[in-house]
Amino acid sequence: MEKHVTIVGVLHIAFGALGVIIAAIVFVAVVGGGILSGDEDAIWITSIVGTVVGAFFLIISIPGIIAGIGVLKYKNWARILMLIIAFLDLLNIPLGTVLGAYSIWVLVDERTVKLFEEKNKK
Repeated sequence: MEKHVTIVGVLHIAFGALGVIIAAIVFVAVVGGGILSGDEDAIWITSIVGTVVGAFFLIISIPGIIAGIGVLKYKNWARILMLIIAFLDLLNIPLGTVLGAYSIWVLVDERTVKLFEEKNKK
């Protein structure tokens, strides 16, 4: 199960990093579009929209990165956080559903629970 735990951790870090990249692209594109228009009202509106949408993507991506790093270090708190994120991922059809189902399957397995307990005793 160690290999599966590693795969789950790396996949969540990768999806979280992708979300951070999307947040940056959205922010730059929306705010930049407003700045390029030169209209003060457009700049004001696109600054707000770009910031809110970019922050949203950032906020939903960071927990996956944190949990992924924690799972790679076999931390019990990270396993619980990853399970919560995996259940939420089930709603993100189609890739999130696959990732969430796989993560849940790996993290609730009895062998994985024992593995985390053994790694935390050391």
